[in-house]
Amino acid sequence: MGILDLSNELLREILDHIEADPEKLIGVDRRAYLSQESFKPPPPPDRDQAHHIANFRLTCKRFSDLGALHQFSRVTTRFSRKGLKRLENIARQEHLAKHVKKFSYMVPFFYVEGACREHVRELLPALADSLGTLDVSHFVRKVTEQKEIVQTKEDLRVLTLAISAFTSLQHVQILRLQDQEDAMLLSYIRQRRDLTQLVELRWPPACSHSTKTIGAALLASRSPCSRFSSPMLSPQSALGVVAEPPTTVSVLAERLTCLELHFDDGDDLDNRMRELSTLSKVVFHAAKNMQAVHIGFPSHRPLSLRLEEIFHHVKWDKLVAFGIQAWRLDADEIIGLARRHRERLRGLRLRDVLLRDGSRWSDVLSALRRDMFRLDWVSLRRIDYETHFDEQWVLGAEVPDDPLIGSSSDEESSDSLDDDWDHHNGAEDDDDDDHFPSHHSQGSMDESESEAEPEQGGNMDFPPMSPDTPASVPWCNCNGRGSFDDNADCLGDDGVQVTYTQRKFWERWVTGGCTEHGRK
Repeated sequence: MGILDLSNELLREILDHIEADPEKLIGVDRRAYLSQESFKPPPPPDRDQAHHIANFRLTCKRFSDLGALHQFSRVTTRFSRKGLKRLENIARQEHLAKHVKKFSYMVPFFYVEGACREHVRELLPALADSLGTLDVSHFVRKVTEQKEIVQTKEDLRVLTLAISAFTSLQHVQILRLQDQEDAMLLSYIRQRRDLTQLVELRWPPACSHSTKTIGAALLASRSPCSRFSSPMLSPQSALGVVAEPPTTVSVLAERLTCLELHFDDGDDLDNRMRELSTLSKVVFHAAKNMQAVHIGFPSHRPLSLRLEEIFHHVKWDKLVAFGIQAWRLDADEIIGLARRHRERLRGLRLRDVLLRDGSRWSDVLSALRRDMFRLDWVSLRRIDYETHFDEQWVLGAEVPDDPLIGSSSDEESSDSLDDDWDHHNGAEDDDDDDHFPSHHSQGSMDESESEAEPEQGGNMDFPPMSPDTPASVPWCNCNGRGSFDDNADCLGDDGVQVTYTQRKFWERWVTGGCTEHGRK
């Protein structure tokens, strides 16, 4: 039997061994959700893998079509003349565009001119001596290019064309991009305060513009896309959406099934988010089909607003996974939101959540164990009490992260991973280790652009399923029965601080499971 006699299913299995098929996505109710579709940008494809698949596609039309599923399931491009041109080329090839399921838009900082707007392009060459080895002409070209793209609305035209052509599109993601030269110029400008009067590199206007153009393109194209994510969303950019007609916002929100946002570390974050309260009410109440939600903030600057100032007592009938990150809350706020979704909620993520004085984690956990009868997993990474957290910052101590998988403090073995996760090699437990599997398509990034990586935005992942307790901790005595003492006294909650060992035990206790045998 020759290779041409093999079935398409078998050929796709072979291709998976060369480069994993990104179509094999994890359900939103699984704890592994977002580990594969994480906010950590995928690295450029391995050149050997790309070469092999490219050669495979050259064999015949049948192989070309099969290979295209791997090359173009995910398309990544940047806000630049070259990136937009390449995106348009893909969009105009229907046999390729139809395979795109995820589109990642890499957006650089915008050059914002100060008081001497008309002189900025003359100013940069004059700084050549001060900038040392930096190529000043590079910045002059970028300033000019950004202005032309925005003024001519070339990005909106190409994005609308592309998203219309991507008939299988499921997920749109906006990533913040900063190349090495931009980073060096930004550092230099920050050291020279006088230069901020002339030119700045700023993320909020870039985020605002890209969010508006993506939204307009989604609306104009009537795209089937139902998932939106951004790891470094600027509150100012979201505020710009407030000016849009409520019906426009509602139409986009009605299509959403998954929303994952992490807001960046802007000034006066509490007040900025409070200003977004009206918008969040419109969006969340219109999003009737929501299945998974994550809203996060910087770990070192937790939000102080009450939970319902953002979520407005909304109840999503289809919600199966919910997550928040970096929030100062009372116990009853968490309990109330969870109980509203008790009929379907299977995963709850409370990363970096701090309880205020007067609240106890034992109360939260007891309510979850007692009332959330469908809950399969809960993630409590770096939860703590507000007072203890603040004391750490006053003392100048950095709040330690959880031990990494494979370290001497955590003896978990990849051999004990959940069977459904075994084929995602390289991601043992993203809740404790910021490693993510790479399923990047060969055709998704221009080789000339691959040296610049999008910035990270808090690793907004619902963590993967894996045993949550180090094997060195002898908690299991259930003899396979998979049960814990129902009395919350076994939690050892002192209302002061939460240790790594405690919270790992608590995660299993909530779901009624055992550290060795899983859920009862």
